[in-house]
Amino acid sequence: MAAPELYSKGARVWLPDAAEVWKSAEVLKDYTPGDKTLSLQLEDGTLLEQKLEPGGGDLPHLRNPNILVGENDLTSLSYLHEPAVLHNLKVRFMDSKTIYTYCGIVLVAINPYESVPIYEADIIHAYSGQNMGDMDPHIFAVAEEAYKQMARDERNQSIIVSGESGAGKTVSAKYAMRYFATVSSSSGEATVEERVLASNPIMEAFGNAKTTRNDNSSRFGKYIEIGFDKKHCITGANMRTYLLEKSRVVFQAQEERNYHIFYQLCASSHLPEYKNFKLGDADDFHYTNQGQNPVIEGVNDAKEMINTRKAFLLLGIDVPHQMAIYQILAALLHLSNVEIKEESRDRSSVVSNNGHLNVFSELLGVSCEEMTHWLCHRKLKTTTETFVKSLSKVNATTGRDALAKHIYARLFSWIVDNVNNTLRSTSKQHSFIGVLDIYGFETFEINSFEQFCINYANEKLQHQFNLHVFKLEQEEYMREEIPWTLIDFYDNQPCINLIEAKLGILDLLDEECRMPKGSDDTWAQKMYNTFQKKNLHFEKPRLSNTAFIIHHFADKVEYQCFGFLEKNKDTVNEEQINVLSKSQFGMLLKLCEYDEKAAGTSKKQTRPSQKETKKTVGLQFRQSLHLLMETLNHTTPHYVRCIKPNDLKAPFKLDPSRAVQQLRACGILETVRISAAGFPSRWTYQEFFVRYRVLLKRKDILADWKQTCKNLLEKCIQDKNKYQFGKNKIFFRAGQVAFLEKLRSDKLRLACVRIQKTIRCWLARKKYLRMRQAAVLIQKHVRASQARRYVMFLRQTRAALVIQRSVRMWRQRRRYRQMRAAALTIQCFLRAYMARMQYYKLIYERTAVTIQRWVKGWLVRRQYKRTVATVVLLQSCVRRMKAKRELKKLKAEARSVEHFKTLNVGMENKIMQLQHKINEQQRENRELSERLSAAVKSQALEKEKQNKDLNNLRRSEEEVRAKAEAVPSLLEQLSFLHSELENTKREKELIEEQSKLYVDRTQKVVEDLNLKNNELTKENSDMQTLILEQAQKLAEVNANFGDKKLLEMDLNEERSRYQNLLSEHLELEERHRDLKEELSNVSLTKRTHKRSDSYYSSNSSEFSQSLGSTDAEDNGSQTESESTVDLPLMLKLQRRVKELELEKQSLSHQLENREETVLLVEEERTAGRTELDLEALKRQELEYENKRLKEDLNELRKSLTGEDEDLVPPAPGTKPYSVLLDQLTSSTEELEMRKEEVMLLRSHMVRQEALKHKSSDLGESVKLNLTEMPSLQNTGSRSKNIHTLNEDGELWLAYEGLKEANRVLEFQMREQDRTHGEECKRLRDELRKLKEDRAEQQNFLARSLQLPEAARIDAGLKHEITHLTNENLELMEEQERQERMIRKLRKHLKLCMRKIEEYEANAQLKERASTITPPAINANVTRKEKEYQGMLKYKQGDETRLLKNLVTDLKPRGVAVSFIPGLPAYIIFMCLRYADYVNNDQRVTALLNNTIGSIKGVIKKRGSDFEIVSFWLSNTCRLLHCLKQYSGETIYTAQNTPKQNDHCLSNFELSEYQQVFEDLAIQIYRQFIKCMEDIMQPLIVSSMLEHENIQGVLGSKPTGHRKKSCSFPEDGTTSIEALLQRLSSLFSSMNQHGMDPPLIKQVVRQQFYIICAITLNHLLLRKDMCSWSKGLQIRYNVWQLEEWLTEKDMANSGAKEMLEPLVQAAQLLQIKKKTEADALAICNMCTELTPLQIVKILTLYTPVIEFEERVSTTFIDTMKDFLKDRDKSPTLMMDTKKIFNVTIQFTTSSVAFDSIQIPSSFNLGFLTRI
Repeated sequence: MAAPELYSKGARVWLPDAAEVWKSAEVLKDYTPGDKTLSLQLEDGTLLEQKLEPGGGDLPHLRNPNILVGENDLTSLSYLHEPAVLHNLKVRFMDSKTIYTYCGIVLVAINPYESVPIYEADIIHAYSGQNMGDMDPHIFAVAEEAYKQMARDERNQSIIVSGESGAGKTVSAKYAMRYFATVSSSSGEATVEERVLASNPIMEAFGNAKTTRNDNSSRFGKYIEIGFDKKHCITGANMRTYLLEKSRVVFQAQEERNYHIFYQLCASSHLPEYKNFKLGDADDFHYTNQGQNPVIEGVNDAKEMINTRKAFLLLGIDVPHQMAIYQILAALLHLSNVEIKEESRDRSSVVSNNGHLNVFSELLGVSCEEMTHWLCHRKLKTTTETFVKSLSKVNATTGRDALAKHIYARLFSWIVDNVNNTLRSTSKQHSFIGVLDIYGFETFEINSFEQFCINYANEKLQHQFNLHVFKLEQEEYMREEIPWTLIDFYDNQPCINLIEAKLGILDLLDEECRMPKGSDDTWAQKMYNTFQKKNLHFEKPRLSNTAFIIHHFADKVEYQCFGFLEKNKDTVNEEQINVLSKSQFGMLLKLCEYDEKAAGTSKKQTRPSQKETKKTVGLQFRQSLHLLMETLNHTTPHYVRCIKPNDLKAPFKLDPSRAVQQLRACGILETVRISAAGFPSRWTYQEFFVRYRVLLKRKDILADWKQTCKNLLEKCIQDKNKYQFGKNKIFFRAGQVAFLEKLRSDKLRLACVRIQKTIRCWLARKKYLRMRQAAVLIQKHVRASQARRYVMFLRQTRAALVIQRSVRMWRQRRRYRQMRAAALTIQCFLRAYMARMQYYKLIYERTAVTIQRWVKGWLVRRQYKRTVATVVLLQSCVRRMKAKRELKKLKAEARSVEHFKTLNVGMENKIMQLQHKINEQQRENRELSERLSAAVKSQALEKEKQNKDLNNLRRSEEEVRAKAEAVPSLLEQLSFLHSELENTKREKELIEEQSKLYVDRTQKVVEDLNLKNNELTKENSDMQTLILEQAQKLAEVNANFGDKKLLEMDLNEERSRYQNLLSEHLELEERHRDLKEELSNVSLTKRTHKRSDSYYSSNSSEFSQSLGSTDAEDNGSQTESESTVDLPLMLKLQRRVKELELEKQSLSHQLENREETVLLVEEERTAGRTELDLEALKRQELEYENKRLKEDLNELRKSLTGEDEDLVPPAPGTKPYSVLLDQLTSSTEELEMRKEEVMLLRSHMVRQEALKHKSSDLGESVKLNLTEMPSLQNTGSRSKNIHTLNEDGELWLAYEGLKEANRVLEFQMREQDRTHGEECKRLRDELRKLKEDRAEQQNFLARSLQLPEAARIDAGLKHEITHLTNENLELMEEQERQERMIRKLRKHLKLCMRKIEEYEANAQLKERASTITPPAINANVTRKEKEYQGMLKYKQGDETRLLKNLVTDLKPRGVAVSFIPGLPAYIIFMCLRYADYVNNDQRVTALLNNTIGSIKGVIKKRGSDFEIVSFWLSNTCRLLHCLKQYSGETIYTAQNTPKQNDHCLSNFELSEYQQVFEDLAIQIYRQFIKCMEDIMQPLIVSSMLEHENIQGVLGSKPTGHRKKSCSFPEDGTTSIEALLQRLSSLFSSMNQHGMDPPLIKQVVRQQFYIICAITLNHLLLRKDMCSWSKGLQIRYNVWQLEEWLTEKDMANSGAKEMLEPLVQAAQLLQIKKKTEADALAICNMCTELTPLQIVKILTLYTPVIEFEERVSTTFIDTMKDFLKDRDKSPTLMMDTKKIFNVTIQFTTSSVAFDSIQIPSSFNLGFLTRI
C-alpha cells in the first residue's frame, strides 16, 4: 500500500466497478491518517464518499502519473497492481493500436482481430541483432532474444506460448518460427526453413477447427524443436503433439466445425482426382454438419486445400500417399452417414441398402459384410468361453464413432511422424529452440475430461513459470549485491499433487477404469471419500453428486464426471480393428502396423511381472507432460501470454472483465505481484541523475554520480527501506517513483510560476514604459500640428490674393487669344477653298486625257486578245491530246507518291532539319555565285590580257612563216580525221539498224510485262492492305507511346530489373559453384584423408572463371575450367540478336524494293509507247554530234589554211601556225626529257651492278655469247672483235641495265594506263549519274506541272529532301573513307618515321663506335631517349602469372597511396594493346577472360574488405572506360588527344566485352554497397537516435526490466561525429582509389538512403524515441549530415533528398497536433511519408515531460480521413536492402600510356615496354 501522504488533493485513484472492473476517481480533499471517509469525484462528475477502515488498510489503489501510462513494460509502472496493468494494456491496445506489451520476462500479446502490418521481412531484419529492451515489444524481439542467448550461452531455449482459444497462440508460434527461418540460413539443406514453415498448414488442416471463440483454434498441443548447428543455422526440426481432441471428429457444438481438412476435401470434391471418393458438400455428412455453419467468413476451403497439398509435396509426401490420406478421410465421412436402426432394446442393425457403408468398405478395402456385422455386435471373452453379443443402438453408434476417432488419431500420428522424418536432418544438432503452442486455461459451462487435462497442463506450466520468475528476481538482487528477503508467492504445487500424486485424481480414475464394472458415479464417490474436506483445492458441488470442483491457480472449475471413464479408456471394438487389419488398402495397413508398433513399445516398457494392460489416456498424457517439463527445465524459457480481448471478435476492442480473467489465468498478475513485493522500479544511476537533477542545487552536484544520487534520495525519501543501492542500479519500492515524480513536477511547477511571474512583471513594465513614451510623443505631435495649422492659415491668406490677381489676368488673356484664333481660322478656310477649286480643274483635264488613252489601248488589246485566244485554243487542243497520253503515266506515279506520303509519316522533324540544310546550301550557293561573278570579272581581265598577247603574236607572224615546212604533217592528221568520220557514219548506220531490232524486241518485252503487270497489280493491292495494317499498328503503337518521363521510368525499371537479375544470376552462379566445390571436397575426403599440395591446389578453386578462363590464384597451369556462366554463349547470343536485327532491316529493305519493283512495272506499262520517242531522240543527238564534228573539222581547216584558201598550209607568224609550233616544241621537249631520264636510270643501274659484282671479278668471269641475241645474229662481220669490247663485263652490265630500265618504264606506262582507265571510268559513271539525275528532274518537272500548286510544293520539297539526303549520305560515307584512310596513313607514316629514326640512330651509333679509339672507352656517349608506344609485351601463357601478381596478390593500400589511380587497369589495357598489335585473337580472349575471372575471385574471397572492393570497383570502371576511349568510336574519342587516338585498338572490336565489364562493375558495385552497409549499420541507430549531444535537457522516462543493466549506457553509444568520421574515411578511400566522381555521387546517395531507412525504421519501432526532444535531436543530426555534404562538394548528388523522409518524421514529432488545421498542415508537410508511417508516429508519440500531451485518438482519426485519398503503401518500413540503379558514366583519362612506369613491387619483370 502506498504512503498516506500521497493521497492529497488532486491525486487519482482506482475504484472497483461491476461493469468496467475498475474506474478512475480524483481525491477532492487531503487524506490524513484516521479519517473514516475519502472524498472522491468520478470522471463523470459524480461525488462519492469512500468509507475506510480505521487503520486505513483499504485505501484505493493510486493511479500512475500520465507520463508513465502506455509504457512498453508494465514493470516500469510506479504502482504495480491490477487496475494499473489493465489500464496500461487498454491504453496501448485501444489508443496506440499496439498489441504487444512486456510484463517483466513475459510478452503479453492481445489478439487485434485485424491484420496489422508489423510482420514483414523488413521488420524481421530490423529486430535482428537488437537488444530486447531497445525496440518496442514484439514476438520478433522474444525470438531474437532466444536466438541470441542460444548463440551466446550455448544453451537450449524454449518459447512457451499459451492462452485460451482465440487468443492468437498459433499465429504467435508461427511468426516465431518464421523469424528463426529468416534470420538463420540452413547448412547443407537449401529448403529446411521452408519445410519447417510448411508443417504449419498441414498441422492446422488436421489439428485446427472452428470454435465459438476462434475460427482457427488448435485442438491439440505441440512442441516444435528447431535444431541448429554450431554456426547457428537451422538443420531440422522435430514435433511433439499432446492430447488431440478426438471427440471433435464425431461431434461439434452449435456454430462450430470439424477439423478443416474435412471441409477442404468436400470443397475440392468436384476435381477429377476426387471423383472416386463420391463426396459432396459438407452439409451432406453427419460428421461435418452438426455445427450447422460449415463456412468461415473470408476463408476459401478449396484454396486452402491447394496450400495443404503444396505443403505435403514440400515435406516429401508424394501424391499417392496424399491420395491415400484423402481416401481415408473420405471413408470416415461416409462412415458418419451409416445409419443404425433399433430393433429392440438390446439389439440393433445397419439400415439395409446403405450406400455409404458400401463406399466406406470399398475405400478402405474391407469386407462390407464383416463390417456390417461387427458394427452392431461385440465379442465377449470369459475364462471358459467366447460369445458374441448384440449391441443397442446407442452402443453401436458409440462404437462407430470410436472407430472413426481411432482411425483419425492413427492417421494424425502417422502424419506427424512423417513430418518429423522429413524435418529430421542428417547433420548433428548442436542446440535447439523449442516453441510450445499449448492450450490455455479453459472453463466452460460443462467441463469434461479434455478441459481437465488442459487445466492440469496449465497448472504444471504455471508452477514452472512461478519458479522461474522467482529465480530471476533472486538472481537480479544477488547480481546487484543488495539484501533481499524471501518473497511470498502463490505455489500451486498442492493442486498439482491433488491431480497427479499417488492416489490422486488420475490414479483413482485409472483404478476405476480397471474395475470390471467401474462407472463415473463410483469414481465420483471415491473422490468425495478421499479428498472432500481433506484437500483445500477439492470441493463437492452442493447440488450434484456427479461433479467435482478443483481450485486452480486461475479460478475454480466444476467438472462433470460423465464420460471421464470412457474417454480415459479410449476403447475400440477389437473385431472392428481386426476387420481393418485384413484390408487390401496399403495405407490402412500401415496405420494398423503403426498401432501395433506403438503397443509393442509400451509392452516392452512394462515389467514382465506386470499384467499387459493398455495405457489410459490420462497416464499417457501425464507421462508426456512430465517429459515436456523435463525438456523445459533444461532450457531457458521465454514466455508469451496471448490475451483474447473480447468474445465478439471485434477489432481493437477490449472487454475489461474478460481481459482481467485471462490476466489472472495466465499468471500476469502473479508476475506483477511478485515484482511489486520486491523492488519493481529500477533505474540506472545515470538515468536517475538525468531525470531528477532538477531536485538538486548546483552546489549539491558532485563529480561522482552515485554519491550524488544517494544524497538526493536520503534528502527526499526518509524511509531507507523504500529503496536500495545496487552496483549499477537503484531499486525502488512500489510508489516511490510516483512520489519522486510528484516532487519533480512540484519543483518544475514552482519554477514555471517563478518564470511566469518574472515574465509578467517584465511585460507590465514594458507596457507602462511604452504607454508613457506614447503619451509624450502624442503631446509633441499635437502641439506641432497646431503651430503648423496657424502658419498654414497665414500662407493661405496671402495665396488667395495672388490667386485672384492671376485669375483675372488669365481671363483677359484667354479672351484675346480666342478672338485671334477665330480670325486666323476664317482666313485659313477661305484660302483652302480657293486652292481646292483650282486643283479640281486640273484633275478634270488630266482625267479626260487619260480616259482617251486607255480607250484607244483597250480597243487594240481586245483585237490582240481575240487573236491570241484563237491561237491558245488550237494549242490547248493539241496539248490536251498530249496530256491525255501523259495522264495514265501520272496516275501510276500519283499512287507511288501517295505511298511515299504514307511511308514518310512522321518525317516532319527530318524535313525541318533538311530544310535547315537546304538553307545552308542556298547560302553556300550565294557565296559560290559571288565567287563566280568575281571569277567572271577576273576572266574578263585575263581576256583583255589575251587580246594584247594576240596582237603581239600577229606581229611575230612574219618571223614564223619560215617554219611552215611542218604543216604537211598536220594535213596528214586531217586526212586521218576524215577517215575516222567515215567510220563514225558507218557505225551510226549500224546503230540505227540495231535500234530497229531493239524496238521490235522491246515491243515483245512490253507485252510480256503487261501480262506480268496484271499479276503484280494484285500483289500490289495485297501489299497495300498489309501496309495499311502495319500503318494502323504503327499508329496504335505511337498512340500508346508515353512521354519522356514515362520512357525514363521504363528505362530505369528495365535497368533495375536487369541489374537485379544480374545480381541474382551471379549469386546463383556462386552458390552453384560453391556447392560443386563442396561436393568435390566431399568426394576427395571420401577417397583419401591425405592430399598433396599440388592436388589440393588443383581442387580448391573458390571461384571458377565465368568466361571459361583459369583461376589466377589456385591453378598454376593454364587449364580452362568449365564455366557456369558460359560467357561465349552469351556473346554468341548477342551476335545472334544483332544478326536478327540486320535480317529485320534487310526484310524491310526487301519490302521497299518490292514496292519499287511494283512502281517500275507500272512505269514500264508506258515504256513501249515512249521507247520510239527515246530512239528518235538518240538519233537526233547522234546527228547533232555528227554535225558538230563536221563544224569542228571545218573550223580546224579554216584555222589551218585560212578562210579564203582551201588546203593551203598556215603561214608563219599566224595564230594557227604558232599553235602548231608550240605543240610541236612541247612534244619534242618532253621526248628529250624522257630520253635523259632513261639514260640516267640506265647508268644508275649499271653502276649498282658494277658495285655489286666488283669483288667477284665479274668482268673476267662473265662471257656473253652475243650472237645468241636476236639483234646481233646477222652482224657476223662486226662480231669478230666483240669480246675485246667485253673484257670487264661492262657490255653485259649495260645490257642488263637497259632491260631493267625498260621494265620500269613499262610498269609506269601500264600504271598510267590503269589510272587513266579508272579515271575515265569514274568520269563515265559521273556522266551517267548526271544524265540519270537530269532525266529524273525532267520527269519530276513534267509530273509536278500536272499537280495543283500546294501538292506541287510538297512534291518539290520531298524530292529535294530525298536528293539532299542522298548527297549527304554519300558525302558522309566519303568522309568516313577518307578519315579511315588518313588514320591508316598516319599510323603507317609514324611507323616509317620511327623505323627511319631508329635506323639513323643505329647508323650514327655504328659510326661513332667505328671512330672511337680503344683508349676512349670510358667516354660518356649521350643517347637519344626512347619513345614508347604505350604497350607491354608479354609471352603467350603469361596471363595467369600476370593476373596473379597484378590482381590476386596486390595490396590496394600501397597502390592507392604511392601510384596513380587505376594503375592495374592501365597495365592490363597496355597488355591488351600488345595483343591487338600482334593481331592474336587467342591472346585477347585469354587476357580478358582471365582478368574477369581473377577480379571475380578476389571479390568473392575478400568481398567483406571495403578497401579491396572499392579498389577493384575503381579499376574495373577504369578498364571499361579504356575499352571505350580507345575503341575508335567517335562518341568516345572526341576528347582524346592526337597521341591518344594513335593508341586506339586497330584489329579487334570489343564492344561485347564492354557489356561484360559493365555487368562486372555493377556486380562489384552491389557488393561494395553491401560492404559499406555492414560498416555503417552498427553506427547509424546509436549516432542518429540514441546519442544526445546535450545531456539532460528534457530528461528521460523510467524504464523496465528489459533495459540494459550497464550503469553508463552512453559508453556504448556513438556520436554523430563518429558517423561523420566514418563517412569521411569512406569518402577519402574512394577518392584515393580514383573512383569516378559520378559514381562517388551515386555511392553517397545510396549511403544517405541507408542512413535514412535504418533510422526511420527504428524510429517506427521504438516508442521511447517518438518525442519532441528526439525530433529536435534528429534534425540537428540531419543538419550535420547536410553540412558534411556541402563540405565534400556533394550537395548536388541527390543525397540530401534521400534524408527528406527522416526530416519530415522529425518535424512531425515537433509540430502541433491538436486541431484540424494542424492535421491539414501535417498532410501538406509529410509528402515523403506513407499514411501508415504518419499514423504510426502519431500513435507512438510519447511525452517525456508532464507539460507535453499525447496525441488524441480523434486527431489520429482526423489524420486518417485526410490521408485516405493518398496512395497507400502496404508496407510500414522502408526497404533497407534497396539498391538504386547504377549507371557507369563514361569518363575520359588524360594519362598517356607511354609515360606509365611499372613499379618493381608489382613483380612484373617479365613484361617489356615497347
